[in-house]
Amino acid sequence: MTAHPPAPAAVVFDLDGVLLESEHLWEEFWTRYAARFSVTWTAADTGHVQGMSAQEWSAYLADRVGNVEDPASAERAVVDDMIGALEAGRMEPYDGAVTMVREVAARVPVGLATSATRRLIDAVMERHDLASSFRATVSSAEVPRGKPSPDVYLEAARRLGVEGSDCIGVEDSSNGIRAAHAAGMTVVAIPNPTYPPKPDAMELASRVADGVPAAHREILALLDGVRTGAGR
Repeated sequence: MTAHPPAPAAVVFDLDGVLLESEHLWEEFWTRYAARFSVTWTAADTGHVQGMSAQEWSAYLADRVGNVEDPASAERAVVDDMIGALEAGRMEPYDGAVTMVREVAARVPVGLATSATRRLIDAVMERHDLASSFRATVSSAEVPRGKPSPDVYLEAARRLGVEGSDCIGVEDSSNGIRAAHAAGMTVVAIPNPTYPPKPDAMELASRVADGVPAAHREILALLDGVRTGAGR
């Protein structure tokens, strides 16, 4: 008889592009900041910084505009804009995302591994009443390296008291998929249609889901040890 691998012990979600429709807002506010200094922010710039920690993208942004201000000022300006968008109702969960998190959290410990700053994480948790569902939330600003390095996922797993290899990681971006995979996680990819992951990153995903409801089904199937047509 073939032994089945043990069921995952925890699930770790990304935030932007997985639970919240917010990737376009980061691009909007990076663009706005650059425009203050008559610099045109491009799609290539967005692709370069997606997944970076705040320290990393703010350093890139400050350099991109000629170091007129320091990275901390660039970070503060963009995060202020993001929190303003959240408070204005422009940063809402995807349909089904809150239900997905709560149902998964009723089964196994749930964590968050995101490039968002702690200030923004806490504001999102409060506004969308998610804090009680997450046993651990980690910003890449709290670990040595941002995505695609596995640090933020490994730290989320550590705080949940499990190994990375015992977790499902849920991601939408190239660097996020790479980070979760490098942490040893079984990756469920929700490819972002506006910022699609690169083919080499997609090859690292164990399951591919077309949107949050499909990801919800894939996660539950993995927890139940059920094979689906979305596996690789």
